[in-house]
Amino acid sequence: MKTKNKPTLYFSLLKFKDWHFYIASTSKGLVFVGSQNKPFEELFEWAKKRFPGSPLVNDDEKLEPFVVEITQYLEGKRKTFTVPFEYVGTQFQLAVWNALCEIPYGQTKSYSDIANEINKPAAIRAVGAAIGANPALITVPCHRVIGKNGSLTGYRGGLDMKTQLLNLEKQVSSNE
Repeated sequence: MKTKNKPTLYFSLLKFKDWHFYIASTSKGLVFVGSQNKPFEELFEWAKKRFPGSPLVNDDEKLEPFVVEITQYLEGKRKTFTVPFEYVGTQFQLAVWNALCEIPYGQTKSYSDIANEINKPAAIRAVGAAIGANPALITVPCHRVIGKNGSLTGYRGGLDMKTQLLNLEKQVSSNE
């Protein structure tokens, strides 16, 4: 991980109905989408680990394109994201996060499905850990991963947030 040039992290508090969460980007793209109604400390602690020494700058204008697309998603008007991302993780994490982005809107997959898709069928626990480390909730749709038996499993944003996102996608998909 490069820390020499310490990129600036721009952040904003996204507010939509009952949803309040912090989002952050570098000049290259979105790097963080926080948990529903969690304090600034969630972003601060994550940034300290992933971008040590990088300044955090509140910049609503710079984050506007991300806010627009995430808000459209929450309104049920957007199924995919076109804004740029900058993923910061290990090669394994990046493979898992990319596999998450391939799960179609309104559908779910199991941890073992994801492990098989990245050609690591025995790495189910490691897949779970990589999913848990996903910094960009909603936009990298880890909420679409459920237990093999169909049960809802852990989610950084909490099971309530995961349930709301899955229900939103189910509702939008059934109205088509």
